[in-house]
Amino acid sequence: MAGVVGLRPPPVSPPSVAGRSLRRHLSVRASSGLPPSFSSSSTSVSGVGTEEKPSLSPPPGFKAPKPKRFAVRPDKLLDVLGASLALPFRLGTGVFVSGYSASLVSEADIPSDQYALRIAGLTVKETSKLGPRPEKPIEIYEFEGCPFCRKVREIVSILDLDVLYYPCPRNSPQFRLKVLQIGGKQQFPYMVDPNTGVSMYESDEIIKYLVQKYGDGTVPLMLSLGLLTTLTKGFAMVGRLGKGSAYTPAKAPLEPIELWAYEGSPFCKIVREVLVELELPHLFHSTARGSPKRQELFERLGHFQVPYIEDPNTGVKMFESAEIVDYLTATYVIP
Repeated sequence: MAGVVGLRPPPVSPPSVAGRSLRRHLSVRASSGLPPSFSSSSTSVSGVGTEEKPSLSPPPGFKAPKPKRFAVRPDKLLDVLGASLALPFRLGTGVFVSGYSASLVSEADIPSDQYALRIAGLTVKETSKLGPRPEKPIEIYEFEGCPFCRKVREIVSILDLDVLYYPCPRNSPQFRLKVLQIGGKQQFPYMVDPNTGVSMYESDEIIKYLVQKYGDGTVPLMLSLGLLTTLTKGFAMVGRLGKGSAYTPAKAPLEPIELWAYEGSPFCKIVREVLVELELPHLFHSTARGSPKRQELFERLGHFQVPYIEDPNTGVKMFESAEIVDYLTATYVIP
């Protein structure tokens, strides 16, 4: 199951400098001072005692699938359609980065080592205007089924930010308690910016902070309509009602999974839902249309497509949303 993809013979190249820099911050530590023990052999469970972390490995006989262009696995068709309802309700918010523009160009105008959208013989050149880049990933505690959290996820994609998400589904044992400990109440979303030391609740305040710090200071129209914004967020979730809201008992990873995705993609959404339900922390690399990280991924892998994950706990690297869901379930769900 795929998003947009452009293919060329894969080069042999190391991960980007940006990727290596992010990993240095991700052993992983939240700036709040109450870190989950990703880098040790045991972890605190709900703040009471410790238990040994289980060893993790891919499912027996696992083989990462080859990426397919615009393919939907038949058993996931209804899931993708349901997740797609958000696009008309939110008018595509979270699909494009800040300052996005596109123009049709000749295929000869785009070098073979550059990512471009190519459809039916047409070549589209995409550009954007981004604000200052944070040195360290923003940390956000949230969950998929919350309309207020969706507002923040949309601005993350618009600003092309990399975010370390700590999922907080209902009845989850770890990060809901942590938010209570560091912020004083279980309310979501909750943001920590390790670059400035700022932490806060309230989606509108988080959005204002992020656009002032990492954008041009302007809150996008679809995120500034008050009650109408909240209502359309709720309508956008009708097709996936309840998904990404409740905890499924799962093994805790030593390190966060890395996910290349963006909020407006229905393919990415069904993967995010599972990551949240299993309370799996993940480093989210925003890749909305116009994102420079599309080129970075293209250089690394020889093509671009999302969702794409790299799981440092098992060594698995893979595309295809349906197969990613199967992999996460088989690897992390506690029988």
